[in-house]
Amino acid sequence: MVPADVPEVWELEKELFPGDAWPLQMFYDELAEHDTRTYWVVSDGTRIIAYAGMMCVLPLADIQTIAVRPEAEGQGIGSHLLRLMITGATSANATDLLLEVREDNPRAQGLYARHGFEAIHRRKGYYREGVDAIIMRKVLITAT
Repeated sequence: MVPADVPEVWELEKELFPGDAWPLQMFYDELAEHDTRTYWVVSDGTRIIAYAGMMCVLPLADIQTIAVRPEAEGQGIGSHLLRLMITGATSANATDLLLEVREDNPRAQGLYARHGFEAIHRRKGYYREGVDAIIMRKVLITAT
């Protein structure tokens, strides 16, 4: 993702996450933190259909966001973006990759579980509508 992508990503963000959308400036602020943040977009050639972002502050990495247009779901795009983040976090020598997911989003929870994430905690009322967040973790480097 580059700054020129932000207006289109933000429109998609508001569409997909109407109650929890990031403010526009947050995307620019995240991109400015290039030492610790990495963001990706996927385009179908005419528009952005998915995006994702990760923060890596060793020893941990954290998935900041991942989103796919509903009409593009089921094509492996979310898995592709998730694998990019896992690879990036592993390459950076992060020990764990963490994320928050809405408890009322079983599809996303299933995606993460298929890629080796486990639920480790619950944050009560984390999202605006009072929905809990499930904290999930994938261990990347195990102690020897």
